[in-house]
Amino acid sequence: MSSGEILPIYEHFFTWQGEGTHQGRSAYFIRTFGCPVHCPWCDSAGTWHKDYIPSDIEKLSISELLSVAESHNPDFVVVTGGEPTIHNLNPLTQICYDKSLPVHLETSGAFEIKGKFDWITLSPKQWKKPLKENIALANEIKIIVDSETAIQDWIDSYPEILKTESVWLNPEWSKRNDPKILDIITETVKQNGAPFRAGYQLHKLYHADQKDANSRPNVPLGGNINRGL
Repeated sequence: MSSGEILPIYEHFFTWQGEGTHQGRSAYFIRTFGCPVHCPWCDSAGTWHKDYIPSDIEKLSISELLSVAESHNPDFVVVTGGEPTIHNLNPLTQICYDKSLPVHLETSGAFEIKGKFDWITLSPKQWKKPLKENIALANEIKIIVDSETAIQDWIDSYPEILKTESVWLNPEWSKRNDPKILDIITETVKQNGAPFRAGYQLHKLYHADQKDANSRPNVPLGGNINRGL
């Protein structure tokens, strides 16, 4: 397997994980380019939206990416997107294994996962539903709460989600101050307990990602259907 294999990369940068079980730990993020899911509130729309795609998308070798990541001595590498699983990630995960570098995946779960990951975060999306076999692979589920019925809608459609150790409930960022959204998260956790956990994108409060010059500014669509789809 050649470490010279390439991936289209939107950005890659050193920061810390702002969400989920590994929140607060140092991480090197590799954000691949391309996504067929097209969430109307996507905060990385530059990976797919015709109005926001930058002109300088790089195609980088896996060895180059991981050499840069290693130089920062992160706790782990995070492969995210866009939707990273539209790419063959087997070569990347194999090299991470060879280097004893833990590698995590953030995915919608809508496509086959090609590669062996130390940790999988699955965040299901209505616009391209997750594969049930991927839900079974997930170490944690992250539900984006963009409506008062979002949590129950996902549980009704995919009750196997409840078998996951942690189900994080994150307010959709443009609704992070909406009391109805925050209250439904609070009440779900209080009434049900595990596996539900209240979540947040803590890195955005710290502007942690932007401390690395290689990080691009967020491009949040904020739930505007006309812009998002």
